[in-house]
Amino acid sequence: MVARIAITREPGARYTQCLSCHPLHNTLNLKKAREQHRKYRETLAQLGLEVILLERDDGHPDSCFVEDTALIHGDRALICRLAPESRRGEEGPVERTLRAMLKIKRVQAPGTIEGGDVVHFSDRLLSGLTQRTNAEGIEQARDWLDVPIETISDPEIMHLKSYVTYLGRGTVICSRRYADHPALKGMEKLVIPDEETYAANTLAIDETVLMSSGRPEAQRLVREAGFEVISMQTSEFEKCDGALTCLSLIVSA
Repeated sequence: MVARIAITREPGARYTQCLSCHPLHNTLNLKKAREQHRKYRETLAQLGLEVILLERDDGHPDSCFVEDTALIHGDRALICRLAPESRRGEEGPVERTLRAMLKIKRVQAPGTIEGGDVVHFSDRLLSGLTQRTNAEGIEQARDWLDVPIETISDPEIMHLKSYVTYLGRGTVICSRRYADHPALKGMEKLVIPDEETYAANTLAIDETVLMSSGRPEAQRLVREAGFEVISMQTSEFEKCDGALTCLSLIVSA
């Protein structure tokens, strides 16, 4: 699959009220967040993606994290039902955009599933069963997207992609937490040190991997595995418990 479109939305006026357990949340700087988001969009465009910038949503503090709003596989998209009630409504503009490209269906209650929980491989998906995604949501995704979905159950975490992402060529980057999980059996694993766990959330575009800055060991492992690395400043998204994959919804050809 070749990435061709990235749907994005910059942080809105209420971004500093985002859902977060980060100890530096109170230092969040909206202007800096928007600048980091602009650089992120520019980087995706430089990598050959058509970047769609949705209208800003000033009513939902977490609305820049568009990845959570939909799952895409093949010619189908599943519009997610987000777990926090405060986030419901973010998905509307994303749905309208995707309807021009893909077949659409919505997750129905009591199902919840968020894109940040789902790792995409070429022939299957891997979803977390977490604080944000339940078994009913996964079953609806499996039925509509018509793809095998394996699971990692961990009710202590918010999103699986904070700990595991796919780089391509059968290689994942992951924290020690899941390095020996059966769902990753047979894959090449780049296991990063505990102090760099945040760097497990990467965004791979073909042979290039976007990674958070300030995590040198994780970046070294990815380079040595044969990928090009682009280091990105993500401090203002980390303060909202967000990361690189959260900021775009990728549509592949």
